[in-house]
Amino acid sequence: MTATDTHRAIDAVWRIESPRLIAGLARIVRDVGVAEDLAQDALVAALEQWPQSGVPDNPGAWLMAAAKHRAIDHFRRNTRLERKHEELGRENVIQKIGAREVRAGEDQMKDLEAAFDDDVGDDLLRLMFVACHPALSTEARVALTLRLLGGLTTDEIARAFLVPEPTIAQRIVRAKRTLAEARVPFEVPRGDELAARLSSVLAVIYLVFNEGYSATAGDDWMRPTLCEEALRLGRVLAELAPQEAEVHGLVALMEIQASRSRARVGPSGEPILLNDQNRAHWDQLLIRRGLAALERAEKLRVQKLGTRTRRAENLDAETPSVAQGPYALQAAIAACHARARTPEETAWPRIAMLYDSLAQLTPSPVVELNRAVAVAMAFGPAEGLKLVDALTSSRSLENYHLLPSVRGDFLFKLGRFAQARAEFERAASLTRNARERELLHERAAACSREPAPS
Repeated sequence: MTATDTHRAIDAVWRIESPRLIAGLARIVRDVGVAEDLAQDALVAALEQWPQSGVPDNPGAWLMAAAKHRAIDHFRRNTRLERKHEELGRENVIQKIGAREVRAGEDQMKDLEAAFDDDVGDDLLRLMFVACHPALSTEARVALTLRLLGGLTTDEIARAFLVPEPTIAQRIVRAKRTLAEARVPFEVPRGDELAARLSSVLAVIYLVFNEGYSATAGDDWMRPTLCEEALRLGRVLAELAPQEAEVHGLVALMEIQASRSRARVGPSGEPILLNDQNRAHWDQLLIRRGLAALERAEKLRVQKLGTRTRRAENLDAETPSVAQGPYALQAAIAACHARARTPEETAWPRIAMLYDSLAQLTPSPVVELNRAVAVAMAFGPAEGLKLVDALTSSRSLENYHLLPSVRGDFLFKLGRFAQARAEFERAASLTRNARERELLHERAAACSREPAPS
């Protein structure tokens, strides 16, 4: 293996292992900033040693062992510092406090190695609630959790939020400082505090899932590990908060979307769009799980509204209610696709109606763009184009590659091939994902060939 290959392998390992590594360290050192520093030290050690020794059979365990040794050194340095303070002959009260801290530090150091081997429970879940602490702004909570648990770079997080990268970097630095100063306990909250912090946790989980489902950058269309991790965390949350409809709504959404994973990627790793997928390859087990979670979310919503007369089999009514949460609404949209045996059987008018409700509940240019796609599929590309053209002035979508991609699709279907080609080429210039760029170039080239039937 060449040095370049080794560095690529290290990067891949880091993507997978860094969230668990940081979470495990944070449980011990009780400081997410220190935990990330220790994890980064382990990464540096890997970059120094693996090119010569080769990637170990269990790279995650290797990184944890390296980080553990650095954590022990960290506690020893602190202990030596406290001893030095004693030797300097400070005031008696300070000496006593220092001595107590030294003894506590020594005891902590003795227990450290055993603690790494304890049954740690779900460190990732604990870390997620720490990162979503009320001491932080909502934006900071999401950014920090994506950084620590999603293993995403600041650039990838910035693109997910459609904001400048320096803004995200600032949020992360300030968030870690705030958590350290507040001495936030490393634990899963309970009762009212759990409910208050749940919405930001759900947002983070879904953003992690989305990064796995459609990678922002790199050579791969998908990152299955991120999807799996988000699903795992969502399922754990569903057990932790079984009466929260939106938790089940999010799980339903992720289960149904994940069911398409095998059909979304071709033999050479190329992306396959929804209407071109072989639906026989959709995972029916995940679809059933998703539909069951959606039914659970709907039942909980009805109970919360105090409407107990509707039967469970009639919950999928024609008129969606804005009383549904955003994840349940999106799950209902995904369910329309899951229930259609062919693209032609898709209930696009219902999907458009669901997007109307979602736009009322969580208005955003991205929701409007998705609504335009549904309207175009239900009522024709000309109707969709009107909605998209109204979004071209949105500054938040200025560099969002899906806006010209969608507009190009509508123009192609309307036979305006030169304009469609320009839109696809612009979309290709904006995306950071190599697979997606190839697809968009292919679509641009298709504008010069025999058009597909509308």
